[in-house]
Amino acid sequence: MSVTAAFIGLGIMGYPMAGHLANAGVEVRVWNRSPEKAQKWAGQYPGEACDSIASTVAEADFVFTCVGADHDLVEVYEGPNGIIANALPGAVLVDHTTASAGIAEQLAQLARARNLEFIDAPVSGGQQGAENGQLTIMCGGETDPFSQAKPLMEHYSKALNLMGPVGSGQKTKMVNQIAIAGLVQGLSEALHFAEEADLDVRKVVEVISKGAAQSWQMENRSGTMIDGEFEHGFAVNWMRKDLAICLEEARKNGARIPVAALVDQFYGDVQQMGGHRWDTSSLIQRLRKKS
Repeated sequence: MSVTAAFIGLGIMGYPMAGHLANAGVEVRVWNRSPEKAQKWAGQYPGEACDSIASTVAEADFVFTCVGADHDLVEVYEGPNGIIANALPGAVLVDHTTASAGIAEQLAQLARARNLEFIDAPVSGGQQGAENGQLTIMCGGETDPFSQAKPLMEHYSKALNLMGPVGSGQKTKMVNQIAIAGLVQGLSEALHFAEEADLDVRKVVEVISKGAAQSWQMENRSGTMIDGEFEHGFAVNWMRKDLAICLEEARKNGARIPVAALVDQFYGDVQQMGGHRWDTSSLIQRLRKKS
């Protein structure tokens, strides 16, 4: 039996993710706020571009979303023209947006009232991971709908886990972002120190990357950081959005995350330097900037 999927949101992540589904033989219908992006996608992949959310989701067994933030989710899910009002009863709604746990719980409650299933499923791996089908996906929801959606998500993931009830995926993504913030700042300080100490920084990395200092960030970002190239990943603007979510959740649950709070301020400095769209490894530029 053929499977029909709707995909709402064709940004740098959603565009290739929807493409992996289409290339795997899933019948995919897409919608994007800018219609030209949807038309471009339909010209590249075996799927259909639709002119409204309602027409996109009306016959879909699964509805995937990947938009910007909480307010974008409200816009596409709620209201008479939104996903929840127009999806097929019994459909599984899967949201890949990095958003708050609260909005996930809100949408799940609205979905259940209309006999729909909801899974919050934020992703990690960036644009490269989306394009290569190698994302890590952290899910929150019930076991049965997760099991139904899992084979589809496997087309663009390398790791895929159900972390608990709705909201658990978003909370797990917060853990991910808190860890990354500290790692990137530590790596930035280390490389900057090596530069100021007149060391051959690449030789330093070659040596220390074989020991306890090794990390994904060191392996994949140290070279571009040394070269001052910051067009290789997740943008500073989006990281600040994510850290704001982390800080708000920490205020609710009592967690103390002082390093994440400090690094968030450092990213604010990078924005003031004009680095809104630089990738997150651009923290090192803030240290290089002479007062």
